[in-house]
Amino acid sequence: MTADDARYDDQGEVPLGGYAALASVFAAGVGTFALVARRRGVRLPQQVPPWDVVLLGAAAYKASRLLAKDKVTSFLRAPFTRRTGEGQGNEVLEEGRGSGLRRATGDLLSCPFCTAAWATGALVCSYAAAPRLTRLVCGGLGALTVSDWLQYAWTWTQQTVED
Repeated sequence: MTADDARYDDQGEVPLGGYAALASVFAAGVGTFALVARRRGVRLPQQVPPWDVVLLGAAAYKASRLLAKDKVTSFLRAPFTRRTGEGQGNEVLEEGRGSGLRRATGDLLSCPFCTAAWATGALVCSYAAAPRLTRLVCGGLGALTVSDWLQYAWTWTQQTVED
């Protein structure tokens, strides 16, 4: 870590280089998509209807929760994270482990807000290239989101009845 980095992070625990590498991968992915889409003649939509924004948002929310918190996807995060506890429903709590790029990847994979940016990027690129297919995928993820909310509502009503 450079002296300038130390002023940002007195404990030396923030993997700024790893974060920069991940941000570069994200930017390179978006740039590559833009170049390939342009060469293939993909026409971007003039506008995105509000309903599609809601659908994309619900899908990005659910995709990020699946990637960052679900027990079943913990095998994807395990090389980069350590489990610190149990969350609500089928979710787990984790934190990044190691240092450098490994730690930065663990921080990304254990944070639903962070993975939501990546999921949104993938969904928006997919929406530009194949809107009908993307709406179908987003519809499925959106339905799963509604199902989760209903599961939590049912659990809440049962706890309220028992109290």
